[in-house]
Amino acid sequence: HQILLRNRYSEGKYGFDLLTLFHDQSGKSYWIDRGWIAPGATATDPPQLPRTSVTTVSIVGRLRLENSLPQGSFFAVSNEGSKKLISKWNAQSNTTVKTEKYYLDLISVSDATMNPKAPVVLPELTDGPHMAYALQWLFFAGLVIYGRFLLRRTR
Repeated sequence: HQILLRNRYSEGKYGFDLLTLFHDQSGKSYWIDRGWIAPGATATDPPQLPRTSVTTVSIVGRLRLENSLPQGSFFAVSNEGSKKLISKWNAQSNTTVKTEKYYLDLISVSDATMNPKAPVVLPELTDGPHMAYALQWLFFAGLVIYGRFLLRRTR
């Protein structure tokens, strides 16, 4: 079972994230995000999917809980119901297999042909542009005060 997640961005290009359902030796099933793949040559061409091994492989991955996803919305895509993300993936793949409530970002795998060409990158943990926004609003407030001063002065 594989799913392509649309509108994924990597190095200046839009493409897909490839999700593959894996089963471990204890019988548990879970989704693995195998990273970004390029789209087809045209909009009607499917992307080239990397090979999936049918033998036993060792996987190194980053554990992701579905409730750890960012909340809110991005563009017109609502993040409402993100707590049911894995259930949606199960429904899309038409699987009746019970999967775990987490998924993995694939970092490496013992079968080198399955390693992602563009692995899922860790999110940057920075303070962000908060200082710039704060200064922008202070400047705007200063303009409002200056504008009121000019209006009162002309009266």
